[in-house]
Amino acid sequence: MRIAIVNDMRMAVEILRRILASKFPAYEIAWVAYDGKEALEKCVADTPDIILMDLIMPVMNGAECTREIMKKAPCGILIVTVSVSTNSAKVFEAMSYGALDAINTPSLGTDGSMKGADQLLQKIARLEVLCKNSPTKSIPLKTAVTTITEKSSATPYMVAIGSSTGGPAALVKLLAELPSDFAASIAIIQHIDKEFAPGLAQWLSASSKINVSMAIEGESPMPNNIYLAATNDHLTITSGLKFKYTEIPVELPYRPSVDVFFESILRHWPRNGSAVLLTGIGRDGAQGILALKNKGWRTMLQDKESCVVYGMPKAAAELGASTIILPPEKIGQELAKISL
Repeated sequence: MRIAIVNDMRMAVEILRRILASKFPAYEIAWVAYDGKEALEKCVADTPDIILMDLIMPVMNGAECTREIMKKAPCGILIVTVSVSTNSAKVFEAMSYGALDAINTPSLGTDGSMKGADQLLQKIARLEVLCKNSPTKSIPLKTAVTTITEKSSATPYMVAIGSSTGGPAALVKLLAELPSDFAASIAIIQHIDKEFAPGLAQWLSASSKINVSMAIEGESPMPNNIYLAATNDHLTITSGLKFKYTEIPVELPYRPSVDVFFESILRHWPRNGSAVLLTGIGRDGAQGILALKNKGWRTMLQDKESCVVYGMPKAAAELGASTIILPPEKIGQELAKISL
């Protein structure tokens, strides 16, 4: 695999080089750039498999560079910045443009150790799977054992949303269209590391008339609330209609998985609702949203033109899983019309 490094700090570049050379000597450093403009030019001329992209740089920052690269020479981009929490707004901006994930820049300890090296290598290994093998990854849905309890008048209407690459921006557009008194319970499965989930919830809340919070294990989804999957395990709904996290299936590169959540509501949620699949790499959610459609759920896919990566919605469309295909703001408008 060929990896490029974009960082204006030469010490950071050297640290990243050392980490890759020590653990993955088979990886090739494609090239190094010291600002976003240089990175864009090099990427167009020689597109690597993955770019380790800094955020705060002269000439062109990492978010802007990510946007231009995804337009002109798309590839896997991992944001590597000094402080993800401090730069959270820029992190979500970059992820809206197509960055796959983000992590703090590893640092050199006083004893010569590389703090954060293992976490970086784990991220790179996961992205390698996503970038190379994701079109074939899916899970077998347990539709044959579906058991539905009797619908209760207290059970809220469920809107289940799955998103990945480019998802933050699409979610902002969709949620902005929902009224403050929207009585549904909304669950969002966004492929994102648990470290960024609290910041993403706050970021989405700023554009939504409905509060966005993290889904907490053991709590029941309530009307007029938006819940975001908040750990690196998969979010599910139990037979008792409560949130539960599970690491199974462990082999899935998508964490949290949209299909896993869709499968759980297919089995346990006693009322048909709406399922939405937004921009993202791979095919996570395609099987699940098809099964929900076949059960009577309203299913909505983001259109190709508005997607940063037309992967997940495309896979679902090819299965015939949609009842409607629209840009995210139009999906929000359609949801707002539903009589709950």
